Amino acid sequence: MSKMNGAVMLRTAFLALSLSLAAPLQADTLSSDSGPLRGELVADDFLGPWSLGFLPDGGVLVTEKEGALWILRADGNRDRVAGLPDDIVQVGQGGLLDVLIPRDFAQTREVIFSHAARQPGGAGTAISAGTLTADGTRLQDVRRLFEMAPGSSGGRHFGGRLVEGPDGYIFLSIGDRGDRPSAQDLGRHNGSIIRINRDGSVPSDNPLVGREGVQPEIWSWGHRNPQGMTLDAQGRLWTNAHGARGGDEVNLIAKGRNYGWPVISYGRHYSGAKIGEGTSKPGMEQPAFYWDPSIAPSGLVIYSGKLWPEWRGDFLVGSLKFDLVSRLSGTPLQEAERIEGDATSRVRDLREAPDGSIWMISEGNGAIYRLTPGD
Repeated sequence: MSKMNGAVMLRTAFLALSLSLAAPLQADTLSSDSGPLRGELVADDFLGPWSLGFLPDGGVLVTEKEGALWILRADGNRDRVAGLPDDIVQVGQGGLLDVLIPRDFAQTREVIFSHAARQPGGAGTAISAGTLTADGTRLQDVRRLFEMAPGSSGGRHFGGRLVEGPDGYIFLSIGDRGDRPSAQDLGRHNGSIIRINRDGSVPSDNPLVGREGVQPEIWSWGHRNPQGMTLDAQGRLWTNAHGARGGDEVNLIAKGRNYGWPVISYGRHYSGAKIGEGTSKPGMEQPAFYWDPSIAPSGLVIYSGKLWPEWRGDFLVGSLKFDLVSRLSGTPLQEAERIEGDATSRVRDLREAPDGSIWMISEGNGAIYRLTPGD
């Protein structure tokens, strides 16, 4: 099969899935600068939906924070996937988080997912992987690839987004777990982006490899709680992250860089007190964009332009606080518009499907929507 024919068949499968699941259900119309957007309800009745991933056959895997993994099939049926690790713990903002379908899934059937794992005295962000059975009903050979150390208590700031880099390495975002100073402590994984091999080992070219007393998986640090992460067309890694009262950020992630939290920030503590030393300091990176007041960002797409050519390269960011999608555009990045409607209640995740449609998890509605041009 040629690459072109394969791509056409894949886009057709996703269209068939969206129609079979969404046709009987209500649709929402949202306004945008590019005209009306149609928000088709793909599936609902989820409890705390957190992430989704597209399978090559047109199916979709969906995680619920409370610890369930679902497969939505191209024929419209839905099944719960068994075989998740027993030590996934739902505490505060933690639970079953992101799901990653690697590019070689058709050959390996490997699924990678992030979650909160039970640890002595609390829970920490972890990565596990398993092999999805041919019928899609179970994960087999489940194994732990990574677990943050030395461990954390509390229920805040797990991060949890996964990205497969252009070279096959796996990136994971980890929040500071509510312990602000730990984001500057290289002996802990708190407040970092980590990078590992597919088997969980540490790449030899990670920036801290060979340094005593540090965690060698760390790729960058000084992050508060990154809950959106993706690659741009050039293969560069970007995140969005929650600030405190103001100071939500979009960052271009570079190897071995310090992003400043909690030494610098464009926000303030919830009490109104100043954070750290101000908004800049030598040796600490500046955000590409920040929101003030905070929108509580989660989910991030850098759009290809397939259905909306004028959005090519634009950033689409979900808002948990204001129930909208923020579209950022230009150089430097600026907020171009805010897209909102009944479908955008607590936008937890955004994904671009192979056909260019935008799939959106509305945590507030317990639902998945598919956005396409309204005309």
